[in-house]
Order: sequence, then structure tokens, then C-alpha cells
Amino acid sequence: MEMVEEDRTPPKRIRFQEIMEEGKEDRITALPDCLLIEILSRLPSTKDAIRTGTLSKRCKHLWTLVPTLILNDYSDNNMWPDIVDKTLTQCRQLKLEKFEVISTYDSRFESQINNSIRYAVNRNVEQLNLSLYTTSELEFPLDQYFYINSCFTHLTLEGCILNPTGAIIWKNLKKLWICSLKVNEDLIENILSGSPLLETLMIDRCYGYRLLDITSKSVKNLVFIGYNDPEDKDDDLADTIFISAPNISSLTICGQLLLLKIVLLNVSSVVEANLDYKKMGHWEIDRREEEDEMLKGFILHLSHIKELKFGHYCSKVLFRLDAKGFVFPSNAKFPDGFQKQLEEGDWSDGDSFDSGDYDLHGNLDFDSVESEDL
Repeated sequence: MEMVEEDRTPPKRIRFQEIMEEGKEDRITALPDCLLIEILSRLPSTKDAIRTGTLSKRCKHLWTLVPTLILNDYSDNNMWPDIVDKTLTQCRQLKLEKFEVISTYDSRFESQINNSIRYAVNRNVEQLNLSLYTTSELEFPLDQYFYINSCFTHLTLEGCILNPTGAIIWKNLKKLWICSLKVNEDLIENILSGSPLLETLMIDRCYGYRLLDITSKSVKNLVFIGYNDPEDKDDDLADTIFISAPNISSLTICGQLLLLKIVLLNVSSVVEANLDYKKMGHWEIDRREEEDEMLKGFILHLSHIKELKFGHYCSKVLFRLDAKGFVFPSNAKFPDGFQKQLEEGDWSDGDSFDSGDYDLHGNLDFDSVESEDL
């Protein structure tokens, strides 16, 4: 029987310009405004939404009605604040669902950034993402009005200074991700007491505290992502972080930990936990015993939970604990390939798990962190 070779040639894409030249009806621009606005709101940035105006006159001004503003600029662009001002001036949306600013930070632009945040707040923005990067020690100080706001439901803050002069009031906040910020115990307590609906707290490479005391009954998901204290001039990595969170049901510890150890004090309500961290240290100091004891402490404190998941970056320590005769609890879920190597006795260094291609943050997505996911 003669075999007929399957045609694997990808179908030709028909561009919008080609359709217009042929005089055919364009299916995209024929859609109602509400659907077009929804499509524009799902584009990676507001700049992309604006560019759709080159496709048709009808699309030229639709972006001004999109309820999401995503202003991203990764270059050192002195004109960027002017571009932002012009963009905000043209927007006609009275209610914002999402406002995002990702940019390098220069103190010369402090007032423009504050004005853009105030613009979003005045339009009752629900999700605000602010990520500012700088090569210097300068950080962006948030104005005091920012701390008294009932419209926020999701907040992501990176490269900012949190310094409220009074009580924080975020009555409707459900998810908070703070990254690379200096915080202390009093500030954390201020955030928790002012956010009665907070469900998910993500602390990403923050520093300045020793006790993470999550007293809130509403917080169910605690995500601890890395630790690095840039003010540690001695670089002795001697910090110890204590975690007490008696009401959380989900705990994640991941990322690069530049510290001595983490100690779990009270996590009695945890049902699921994810451990996928890499404890960093000086190359000339052998701290394997400290690594082993810290992970063993986690396992013993979490022996009561339903499921204890280990990521690839815990594999070396898991191999060493097994070699010492440590008995893992029945709730332990090991990374792919771990059990096979364990049975084959190929556990000497676990280098196959120490791949630079693996994401230390575990590909965490702020939008996807829900109670049932962690």
C-alpha cells in the first residue's frame, strides 16, 4: 500500500493589510467595541494596545477605554515619564482594573511616578503592580495617601520604600507581593492589622526583620521567596528568620536563601507545604550539616500535614539525609527522578538536580496563587 506523505506545511497567515487590499471584511474590526476592548486589555502592554491603531481608524482610540494600563520600560529612557503623562492624559476609562508600572527608577522622575499612581488611585484601581529597578541605592518613597486606600485588592511592590506615618488601611486587599523591600516586625504587623481580608502574603527577598509573625486569621497562603540582606556589610550570612503563622493552610519556601537558617515556630494549621530552596553561603565554608539540620527541622515540623512537596533544589540535602538513615514521613512528595536515583544509589552529589536552568522562584505567578493551588 502506497504511503501518502502528510503535508506539514503550516497554513499561511493572512495579514490585516492583505484583507483590506482585497476589499474583504475584516473579522477583527467587525467585532463589537466591548470585545475589542477585552482583546486589547489582554495584550502585554498599553504600548501594544496603542499600536493596534495603525490597523484601522476604528481601533485608533479604543485603547483609551481599556480598563488596564501596563506601562513597561526597561531602558534608561529620559523621555519615558513624558510618554506616561501623555498616555494618562488620553485615557478615558473612569474605572481601572489593573495598573502596572515596570521601569528603571531615577529620583528625577519621582513626582511623575507619584502622579501616575495617584491617577490610578483616583480611578479606584483594583490591582496595582509597581516594580522599579535602580543600579544605585535610591528607592522610590511611597506617598502617605497610598497607605489609606480601600480600592486595592492586589498589590505588587518592588523597589519602593514602605514608611507609613500612621495606620495602614487596605480594607479590601486580598493578595500582597512585596519584593526586595526593607521591612521590620512593626511594619508587617501594621500591614496585617490594616488588611482584614488579606489571603495571600508573598515576601520576596525582603530583609530587615527576624520574626515573621503572621497573626492574621485571614491569611491562608504564605510564600517565602529567598532572602538577602544588602546591608550585611560583613557578609557573614548569620541571619536567622523565625516564622510563626498558626492560621495559614499553605506554606511555600523557595528561592536563594543567603542566611544561616529558617526556624518554624508555629505552623500548626498547614495542610500543604512546598520546599524548593537553595541555601547559599561562602564557597570556602562547608555548611552541609547546617543545611541538613534545617531541612530535617522543616520535615519534623510539617509531619502532620497532608502533603509535603520537595523541589529539585532540596535534592542534595534529601540524599544526604537518606544516607544518614533518616526516615521520611509518608506525606513526602519528592521531585521527579529523585526516587529512581535513590533506588539506584546514585546520590553522591545530586549535581543532576542542580541545574541553572531551573527557576529558583518556582515560576510563581502572582495572579495564579490561590488557596487551592498552593
